Amino acid sequence: MHSRSDGARALVLCAGGGIGDSLLASVVGRALHERFARVEAFTLPGHRQTLERVPDFDGVLIDDGGDERALAESLFERGYAAAIVTWATSRIARIAKHARIPVRIGQARRLYSGSFTKTVVVRSERGDVTSHWTQILLDYARALGCDASDARPRFVPTAHDEEEAQRLLAQRGLKPETFLILHATNAQATKRDHWPTQGWASLAQALQRRFSMPVAVTGSEADVAIAQRIAGENAVSLAGNLSIGGFGALARRARAFVGITTGVMHVSAAVGCPTVGIFPFQSDFPERWAPLGEKTEIVRPSFRCHPGDTKERCIDYACIENLDVKQVLAATEALLR
Repeated sequence: MHSRSDGARALVLCAGGGIGDSLLASVVGRALHERFARVEAFTLPGHRQTLERVPDFDGVLIDDGGDERALAESLFERGYAAAIVTWATSRIARIAKHARIPVRIGQARRLYSGSFTKTVVVRSERGDVTSHWTQILLDYARALGCDASDARPRFVPTAHDEEEAQRLLAQRGLKPETFLILHATNAQATKRDHWPTQGWASLAQALQRRFSMPVAVTGSEADVAIAQRIAGENAVSLAGNLSIGGFGALARRARAFVGITTGVMHVSAAVGCPTVGIFPFQSDFPERWAPLGEKTEIVRPSFRCHPGDTKERCIDYACIENLDVKQVLAATEALLR
C-alpha cells in the first residue's frame, strides 16, 4: 500500500456512457481518497447533476466537447498527481496525456492505451461476466494501491431536491412510504419506433393490487407519452416532472423502486430505496449491473429472445411485451417483507 499524499489531487475521467456508468465510477473516487486529499470527476454535461450529489467527489469538471488542448491545459493547471480513466475514448485518452498528469491509469489492449502510464486488462476480456462492474472499475484504483471495501455508490439529494419531490407528491396526492415507483424506460425507449407498454401496464396493475399501494410511473421528458400509456387510469405518471436530484429524493420517499436496468435504478439503490432491477434481455448480465444497496433484488431474463438480439437492435422487444409479472411480484414481495 502507498501512503497518503497530503494535499495531492487525483482525477477520475468518466466522460461517457449513461448516468449509471458515471455513478458506478464514483466508487473509484472513494478508493482514491485513501491516498489523495482531493478527488475530482471529469464527466459529460448531462452527468453533472448526478455526480454533484456524490460525496465521494470533491468537485465535478465538465467535458464540453471543446478543443482538446484547451481542456487538457485547464486540467494541467489544476495540478493532478494521478488520473484514472474509467470510460476511455481516443479523445479522452489524449486529453489525459496532454494534461501531463504524471500517473495515468486506463484500459489495456486498445489503440489509445499508449496514452496511459499504466494499463489494466478488463476482467470481461478474460471471460469474467459475473464480477460487478464496480469491482472491474476498482481494479484501476488497485493499480494505484487504493481500494474500497464498500462498493455501493452514494447519492445525496440536496434540500432543493427534497422540496422538489415533496411538492410533486403533494400535487399528485401521494404520501411518503405509501407508493411504489415503476420505471419502465431506458435509453432505447425513445430511440426506437417500438417500445411495448402493455407488459408494463399489466405490471403496474398487478403491483397495485398485490401491495394495495399507488404506483408512480417515472421517466424523462422524452418518456412522457410512454409513461402515460403505462399509467393508464390506475397509476400516476410523474414522467418529465423531476430532475435527477428530485428523482433521488422521490426514491427516498418510496416504499420500493421496480424498474428496468438503467441509471435511475442505480440512483434508487444509492439513496437506500429497496430496489428491484429488471433485466429482460438474454444479452443482459444481471450480476455485472445489479443495483447495489441495502435491499436489492434482480429479475433475470426469462423470455427467449431472437438469436442475436440485444436491447440496441431488437426487432420487437417481445421480452418486454411478455414481461414476467409473477417473477417481478415475487422479487418485490421479498424486499417488502
